[in-house]
Amino acid sequence: MTSTENSVTLHLFHSQPRSIQDYLARIQNSAALWYPVNAPQWQAILSNVDEIFYGGAAGGGKTDLILGSAIELHQRSLILRRESTQLRGIIDRSREILDETNATLNEVTGIWRNLPSGGQIELSGCKNEADKRKFQGRPHDLIAFDEATEFLESQVTFIIGWARTEDPEQHVRIIFTGNPPTSAEGQWIIRRFAPWLDDTFADKAEPGEVRYVAMLDGREEWVDSGEPFAHGDETITPKSRTFIPARISDNPYYVATGYESQLQLLPEPLRSQLLFGDFNAAVDDDPWQVIPTTWVKAAQDRWTPECDGALSGLGVDPARGGDDRTAIAQRRGNWFGVERWPGRFTPDGPSVAALVVERLTDGALIAVDVIGIGSSVFDALEANDIDYVLPVNFSGASDATDKSGRFAMRNIRAEIWWGLREVLDPESGDAVAIPPGSEIRADLCAPRWKLTVGGILIESKEDTKKRLGKSPDLGDAIALALYTLNASIGVQIL
Repeated sequence: MTSTENSVTLHLFHSQPRSIQDYLARIQNSAALWYPVNAPQWQAILSNVDEIFYGGAAGGGKTDLILGSAIELHQRSLILRRESTQLRGIIDRSREILDETNATLNEVTGIWRNLPSGGQIELSGCKNEADKRKFQGRPHDLIAFDEATEFLESQVTFIIGWARTEDPEQHVRIIFTGNPPTSAEGQWIIRRFAPWLDDTFADKAEPGEVRYVAMLDGREEWVDSGEPFAHGDETITPKSRTFIPARISDNPYYVATGYESQLQLLPEPLRSQLLFGDFNAAVDDDPWQVIPTTWVKAAQDRWTPECDGALSGLGVDPARGGDDRTAIAQRRGNWFGVERWPGRFTPDGPSVAALVVERLTDGALIAVDVIGIGSSVFDALEANDIDYVLPVNFSGASDATDKSGRFAMRNIRAEIWWGLREVLDPESGDAVAIPPGSEIRADLCAPRWKLTVGGILIESKEDTKKRLGKSPDLGDAIALALYTLNASIGVQIL
């Protein structure tokens, strides 16, 4: 090694957190318990990024990376699977790595203690949305979500809020592993790592490239660097993220077993998702999904940023504080746009009404979800002499049918969402154009339906939210904006 190469190596070594420096020293002395077996694992284990999404394809050594990080680099680790029964493979592999140490596993609590590092590892499930609260207030310097797309977004965002340490020398980080999501419930991972995974993201990132994200006014924004900056009364410190892809071809153990040939036999889109980690492969729709994913993608492909048409309708899905967001969709003929604001920006009806008025032009109808805070929005619009407001109670009775006339609609929610399905139908629809983005797509593809004695019934917004871990507010706003097309009957002129 030349003196220049040696200088660069020393610089890289000393620029790493202390835990990584110590690990590299143990590797050099053949004292490490776990070693990376491929280049992606090396890249991930030596990264000092705050959040890593590792994997994509099957067989890339995802679980091993989590265990190696916990054992070699961290003091207090939390490793999660959606269901505790899925932890068996992790437990068996951790026993293999720690077999010749004095570490002990309490099978009841799922906690490894007496690790050679003096740290501990907690293994746990988080099946129900409410189970996230059992981790409240408990600090961990590593939180790892194995098969992350099986978790709800609300579980993830809550649990990582407790990632911290009192040791200034200890690096704190979050590791996500998994394959491309196979349903709407897992689409949040594409939003969280959009520069790498979202095919509609404007400024794409290369695998392993570090990007920075900051929470500004309740919404994540990608920023240029990790340097702290002033925003209002706060000093914001961005967090770093990266995506490191790994395939079965990167894992010498699986390559030797013929596992790759087994993946090659899978049907599409599962084959492309698991074999190549293709996040843009078509997702298998639930058989009772109201709007097929391919219909939504086609509508998004038709969208352009600008539209010269006059505003003809607004759909308003309001939120009062909390984790939900206020969303307002505008309709200009067949073209839709949508905006959203954190709930804390709209604490009451008048604040939502003000946003509506700012976007309103003469002659445009306004469809407002009047359940909850929406009634206050309606009242505020009425008090300010705003005309053509349609109060929408999703649970209200409907006398509508589908376009064939065969099936009745159980309530207004069914009428609104089935109407959206019909205009998006590529064979008989209206060439609707909807903004791109994985979040809008996930919201529109989230609701499920069933055929009852009384006609078509769409699951309630509360049930959709429970299944997704978030409110499908963007989808509801777009559906409400479309509903203004049918608002000539029953519209209330204030």
